[in-house]
Amino acid sequence: MLSYSEYGDTDAPALVIVHGLYGSGRNWGVIAKRLSDSARVVTPDMRNHGDSPRTQTHSYEDMAGDLADLIGHIGGPVDVVGHSMGGKAAMLLALEHPGLVRRLVVADIAPVSYSHSQMQFITAMRGVDLGLVTRRSEAEAQLAALGIEPALCSFFTQSLDVPGKRWRLNLDTLAAEMDKILAFPDVSGQFGGDTLFLSGAQSDYVQAGHRPAILDLFPGARFARLPGAGHWLHAEKPREFEAAVRVFLGL
Repeated sequence: MLSYSEYGDTDAPALVIVHGLYGSGRNWGVIAKRLSDSARVVTPDMRNHGDSPRTQTHSYEDMAGDLADLIGHIGGPVDVVGHSMGGKAAMLLALEHPGLVRRLVVADIAPVSYSHSQMQFITAMRGVDLGLVTRRSEAEAQLAALGIEPALCSFFTQSLDVPGKRWRLNLDTLAAEMDKILAFPDVSGQFGGDTLFLSGAQSDYVQAGHRPAILDLFPGARFARLPGAGHWLHAEKPREFEAAVRVFLGL
C-alpha cells in the first residue's frame, strides 16, 4: 500500500493528487490543504518515492495498479489530478479502471513517449556528498555546483532525509526503469469521463501534434493552458492552478 497524507472531511468527495518524478505527496501539501475546504484530498507517495515501498520495477502498469489499490482502500470512485509521471499513471488508471475515476485532470503531460532524459538529475543527486550535509541548504548548494537550477535544487531536496543521510527516492530503480518512465504503454480502450489536459503555456510537453493520441484515448478531453507557467505549473502558478482545478471539478 502506498504511503499517503489526507486532508479535509472524510465524508467529502475524494480527490487523489498524484505527484511527478522525483516528487512526493508532500510537494502538494499547500494546494491539498486549500482544496480540502471542498474535498477529501489524498496525496500519495508513488512507489520508489517518499515513504512508499521500494521495488525493483517502476512501470506505469505498476503505478496504475498501486493507485487502484489505494482507491480501493479509501473508497472510490474519486477525482484524480496527476502531474507529469503522475499524470501518465493517472491516465492509465482511468483507462484500465474507469470505474474508479470520476473526473481526471492531467497536468502538463501527454500519453506519448518522450525522448528527453531525466538521468542528469539522478547523476546530480548521486553526486551529493550526504556525509557533509547537515541541512537542506547545503545539499542545494552541492546540487547547484553540479549545474542544477535553483528551483529544482529546492524541489529535489524536499526528498532528502537529512538526519538519515539518504534520499527518499529509490534512485537505482528509477535509473534502471527510466526508459519505461519516459514512455507510455500501448493501451487500447477509452476513458469517457470528463478529462482536462491542463498545461503550462511555456511548456512544450503537450503539443498540438499530441492531440490525436489524446483524443483517441480520452474523446471528451478539454484543453487549457496557464499563462506564464512551464512544466512545473502547479509550483510556478499555484493559485491559478488551484483555480483551474476548482472550476473543472466544481469545488
